[in-house]
Amino acid sequence: MANGAGRVDLDGRPIKPITICMIGAGGFIGSHLCEKLMTETPHKVLALDVYNDKIKHLLEPDTVDWAGRIQFHRINIKHDSRLEGLIKMADLTINLAAICTPADYNTRPLDTIYSNFIDALPVVKYCSENNKRLIHFSTCEVYGKTIGSYLPKDHPLREDPSFYVLKEDISPCIFGSIEKQRWSYACAKQLIERLVYAEGAENGLEFTIVRPFNWIGPRMDFIPGIDGPSEGVPRVLACFSNNLLRREPLKLVDGGESQRTFIYIKDAIEAVLLMIENPERANGHIFNVGNPNNEVTVRQLAEMMTEVYAKVSGEGAIESPTVDVSSKEFYGEGYDDSDKRIPDMTIINRQLGWNPKTSLWDLLESTLTYQHRTYSEAVKKATAKPVAS
Repeated sequence: MANGAGRVDLDGRPIKPITICMIGAGGFIGSHLCEKLMTETPHKVLALDVYNDKIKHLLEPDTVDWAGRIQFHRINIKHDSRLEGLIKMADLTINLAAICTPADYNTRPLDTIYSNFIDALPVVKYCSENNKRLIHFSTCEVYGKTIGSYLPKDHPLREDPSFYVLKEDISPCIFGSIEKQRWSYACAKQLIERLVYAEGAENGLEFTIVRPFNWIGPRMDFIPGIDGPSEGVPRVLACFSNNLLRREPLKLVDGGESQRTFIYIKDAIEAVLLMIENPERANGHIFNVGNPNNEVTVRQLAEMMTEVYAKVSGEGAIESPTVDVSSKEFYGEGYDDSDKRIPDMTIINRQLGWNPKTSLWDLLESTLTYQHRTYSEAVKKATAKPVAS
């Protein structure tokens, strides 16, 4: 199947092999996308990143199935003169590079703005100048807060979907005040979206913008002190996984009242492959990619993860599974949260016929099985008390 013989696009046309320049290929999304491209398509990948740990298994010389179809280039796009040449060598560039961890938006706002806006500028420019197609990864954070969040808590309109369901073409993008540095990421991402869109309108850049809504699954983020910095704070799934592995209570920021929708990485990657292979249907579009059926509060997510982990690990649930912490204590000064974000799926469904499939229970089971298998021994070693001689 790897040779992709006889594969056709959504309009029945044969899919021609292309070369893809993937920036950020070594990350969570990039590693899953590289895997999909190697095992199911004939495309070539120029994989650009600073790290390759998550795609090492694809780079082994003895993987004959895709020998020669993936090359790793260790590059920091901030200051590397090779970037334009690699974009020129490819038919399509996919930009996944970003600082995208909420703990950083507050504490490293300058790095966050530079990483998501300034560093992405040359990528857009080189694609535009060399007539190369671009798939740019943005975020659901560009929507900011919903209109509903400005209504009083008990206002009946809070229940009206038009106040919290987010549509790519009509929903406004509303951010907190400048003092709330949490929005540094969303603003940088929104500005680069506007720039990509303007390059399309003025200079004919062929682009697709992806807005992920909480993609989760194996290889997401890091477990502090095991395969990442011990001081770091990863996103919610890895934070909770870390607590479960260490048998500590899961920390609920401001009571865990925020609502989120979660989608399995493998479902989301299906959507990206459709964008890659159906340029006529994807070009010029912004796509929400999420699963509106998997909506929970962060508190409910913690309860589900505790239950699922007890099952997959065979260890009983801990005594007090959750503990409330303030956002100031957890993230530092200047944190602000979005309330409830539900993606409208009309456009992606119309253009690509795509719908997510995996339920939240199933994706948590698959992910926590992976987390347990990958990390439990290392965590046990790290937390073992030295025995007095």
